[in-house]
Parts: sequence; C-alpha cells; structure tokens
Amino acid sequence: MPRTASQKISPQTLSDYFEVLTKAVFKSGISWGVVEARWGGLHAAFEGFDPARVASFTPDTVERLMRDARMVRSRAKIEATVDNAAEIVAVEREHGSFRRYLSSHDSFEDTVADLTGRFRCLGDGGAYFFLQVVGEPVPSREEWPAARH
Repeated sequence: MPRTASQKISPQTLSDYFEVLTKAVFKSGISWGVVEARWGGLHAAFEGFDPARVASFTPDTVERLMRDARMVRSRAKIEATVDNAAEIVAVEREHGSFRRYLSSHDSFEDTVADLTGRFRCLGDGGAYFFLQVVGEPVPSREEWPAARH
C-alpha cells in the first residue's frame, strides 16, 4: 500500500527503499499535494516499486507513462526513476544489501554526496528526506543547513 508524505518506515525490501527514493525524486519542485494525489497512480505505474521490473522499462513504456493521467507526467522524473531502479539494484548487488551500502559511509555528508551522485534527480533535500524516512540518522533541519555554510 502506498505510503504518505514523510511517514518513517523500517525498510524490509529493496522495493521499500526504492519507493521512498522515487517519492524524493517526484516531490522535488512539486507541491506535496500533487505528489500525494497521484501517488497511487505512480505506485501502480511503477509496478509496486519493484526495482528489477522498473529497470526493464523501455522507451515505449516511458511514452505510455507520459500519457497516463494518473501520473505526474515529468519525462525527466520518469526516466530518472527507470535509471534509478537499475542503479539501486546494482548498489544492492555491489554491497550485499542497500542498508549495508547506506552504513558504508563515514558521515551523513558523505552519504548525501554519494546518493546525489548516483541517483538522478535527487538533490540534497531529497536525499535528506530519503534518509530520514528510511530511518537513517540525520541532523536536525536547523543544524544541517547551518553546518553547510
């Protein structure tokens, strides 16, 4: 069942991580209300956020999704989601688990830098949201921006 807003989860599968990552991508630059209203459509269109299945989407699949009224029809975000699916599968294969990948960094800043470098359409704010929702330690919203200047 689709999750809402920033409800924290305890990820059990790679699909759980991929769903939160995708929500971080789609929420960037768009009202939360729009993303939430369309989340059920995105959940269905991206096959329950099964990353192996989404990674196999073709350009024709992307075209079909661009015509789907249930979607947030952003070609860049749809294509990023397909690419991110392949990347999250590769990361899990490389590290043995996605949780192990997340804990392989020396600091929060290192984790954010790696996430934003690996995954398309994921900025610092999206990475913060992702890490917070999947239960990784994050600095407070007040501390983090202040420490970055």
